[in-house]
Amino acid sequence: MIESLHEWFEVSLPKLSRKSDTTAAIRYALTLRQALTRYCDDGSLEIDNNAAERALRAVALGRKNYLFAGSDVGGERAASIYSLIGSAKLNGMDPEAYLREVLTRIADHPVNRIDDLLPWNLVPIQPTHSTAAA
Repeated sequence: MIESLHEWFEVSLPKLSRKSDTTAAIRYALTLRQALTRYCDDGSLEIDNNAAERALRAVALGRKNYLFAGSDVGGERAASIYSLIGSAKLNGMDPEAYLREVLTRIADHPVNRIDDLLPWNLVPIQPTHSTAAA
């Protein structure tokens, strides 16, 4: 299927105006043929970068809001929180539940073991259930 598309590009290119946008797009596709079809050779590659763009959407949408962090220190703190939330998502955790868990634990947690609370290291507290009948 991809091969027939490239063949069509090569046949169609001489028939088009050199200055047209379609000609520029076809030349681009032919020049980058190997890179554009790489996903066909490796099933772990995506055909597009939509997943990465979705992950960065919050950054793009909040760009103006970040101007009003109050100070450089406020901006650094906001960046830390956004990083924790993004890391929690990447590790398959609900960000709100993750932050709740960390805030519940952090007061009694040794400062030299703070890495234990990072999303990829956190072992959730198992709820204690009372077996006494009411």
